Amino acid sequence: MIGRRSVLLLRVVLPLTAGTVLAQVAYPLVHGTARDAVTVAAVVAFAAASLTHAAVSRGPRAAVAVLAVFGSGGLLVEVVGSATGVPFGRYDYTGSLGPAVLGVPLVVPFAWVMMGWPAYLVGHRITAGVRVAAGVRVAAAAWALAAWGLFLDPQMVATGHRRWPDPTPALPGVATVPLTGYAGWLAAATVMMVALRATTGRAAAETIPGDGLAYALYLWTYFSSVLAQAAFLGLPAAALWGGLGMGVVAVALLLALRRQAPAEPAEATSPGGLHDQCPGPA
Repeated sequence: MIGRRSVLLLRVVLPLTAGTVLAQVAYPLVHGTARDAVTVAAVVAFAAASLTHAAVSRGPRAAVAVLAVFGSGGLLVEVVGSATGVPFGRYDYTGSLGPAVLGVPLVVPFAWVMMGWPAYLVGHRITAGVRVAAGVRVAAAAWALAAWGLFLDPQMVATGHRRWPDPTPALPGVATVPLTGYAGWLAAATVMMVALRATTGRAAAETIPGDGLAYALYLWTYFSSVLAQAAFLGLPAAALWGGLGMGVVAVALLLALRRQAPAEPAEATSPGGLHDQCPGPA
């Protein structure tokens, strides 16, 4: 018999997931202001899917934590970053993505939300069944999120949404984004994953059957980004770098999904390691 939680996931999260996919499929097929509108629609649908999945699968407290950590945290790091150059290097937004707060488009924090929650679950899924310190799980989740920046930042610059006045040094073939941009992604993602783990506890990261939707969104983002940048958007080098960086996580996830979902064991302790002391949400 299908439980209430599964019914909600199918009735609410699945349509939002489908809407996200449709909007992202439309993205490379439209241009100009229509593409900007599709960008915002895709981010909002994806963020709604992530927040709803967190609420239905882990409870409202988890969804509030996701919104606070990735939404508020994303806005904060972007405001600080665009104003001071820390941690991404000096950059700014061009105003093409609609209303902004302190120079940061309102849609940007929701981009952190949309990928933050799936990346968190993916990072813990690929380390499930392995006795490691909690810090390793957090690091895997942080990389799962930060690696997406290898696709996103070059695309944001190419579409005129963001710019770095001095994008050096840069990855070969991607001269528009400095290495500091990617380093900033990893630093910000690490802090956010630590914060989410601390506020939701270990229980929220444990694998449950309904997490397949979050994994599907993560894998869809990976494969669609490679295809779009290589075949439609004229960004082959970004497709290669993103394909490698995020591909490490995608392959690890696919391999993990081939195995039976194990219960997450207790983390090993190590000097200076992270230890979970917060209970999960009710």
